[in-house]
Amino acid sequence: MAHIDNKDRILLRALQHNARLSNAQLAEQASLSDTPCLRRVKKLRQDGVILGYHAALAPQSLGYTVLVYAFIRLSENSAQAATQFEADVEQLQQVLSCSVVSGAHDYLLEIIAEDLPSYEHFVKHRLGAIGCIAGIESTIVLKQTFTKRPLPV
Repeated sequence: MAHIDNKDRILLRALQHNARLSNAQLAEQASLSDTPCLRRVKKLRQDGVILGYHAALAPQSLGYTVLVYAFIRLSENSAQAATQFEADVEQLQQVLSCSVVSGAHDYLLEIIAEDLPSYEHFVKHRLGAIGCIAGIESTIVLKQTFTKRPLPV
């Protein structure tokens, strides 16, 4: 785990809120001069604290109106099946996240689709084609009230 002090926390909060801040703007928020600020951000990237920069997009504006959480049960509980499943599902663009879970299921997938028929097609022809899956249980999100992408820093 990287050592993170209060100045780093200020930088991380600012970058999570707006990753397009200039180094000068970022330095000002953290009460640093430009060079030490740049050094800190570079170190946070090298230490793996900052994983990357991205644009947050509105799914509806791109035609995605359905959000689904799918619980997956594998046909066998083996490292080989898990590795194969994870490799296969990572290639599916509609899968936003994949988590190993405990309990009656092995994985939880967060999936987007244009509509219910396209989700059905995805399950039958893409997800269902993964050989090591024994069962899929889907929960359709009726309304997402909020999503918190920034981590509490």
